[in-house]
Formats: sequence, C-alpha cells, structure tokens
Amino acid sequence: MALTPEDIRRLQHLARLELQPQESERMLTQINGFFSIVEAMRSVDTTGIEPLPHPLATVQEVQLRLREDAASEPNARDDNQRSAPAVERGLFLVPKVIE
Repeated sequence: MALTPEDIRRLQHLARLELQPQESERMLTQINGFFSIVEAMRSVDTTGIEPLPHPLATVQEVQLRLREDAASEPNARDDNQRSAPAVERGLFLVPKVIE
C-alpha cells in the first residue's frame, strides 16, 4: 500500500497541518518507506514460531519479573463514591455530553 500526494493533502487537511510542498514530499517518502518496512515484515512466514516473551530473549536468557496477580488494595468503591453527586448501582452518573 503506497500513499499518493493526494492522500498526503487529505491527511494534512484532516490533521489541520500547513505543510510546504517540500515537506509534503518528504512526508510522502517517509510514510511510504514505513509502509514498505511493514509489508516486508508481513511477508515473512512465521508459521510455527513461538512469540518471544521479551525482545532480548533471542540473544540472552531473560528472567521476567512477574508478580502474582492479586488485589493490593481493598475495595473502597463505596467510600470513593460517597462524594459523587449521583451514583446508581455502583456507577457514577454523569450528564450526557454527546447528542
């Protein structure tokens, strides 16, 4: 997938950017370069390859420092919601902001 100069103009408009023509050309080159790297990575057959737990695991033994998944603080929901203007069934009620 390669972007065209028209795509860059559209992205520039959507992002509210004001780019000079040489900046647009540089942006086009850089983004298309990124896409070519992604395409090269996607073309590699990874069937049967286990995911690495850490990027350094390919060159050295890595011992991950994982902790037990346990709650470290007591449930204080009622205390935290005591100052809320409106609560229903344990949820904060807020005004609707999207119409």
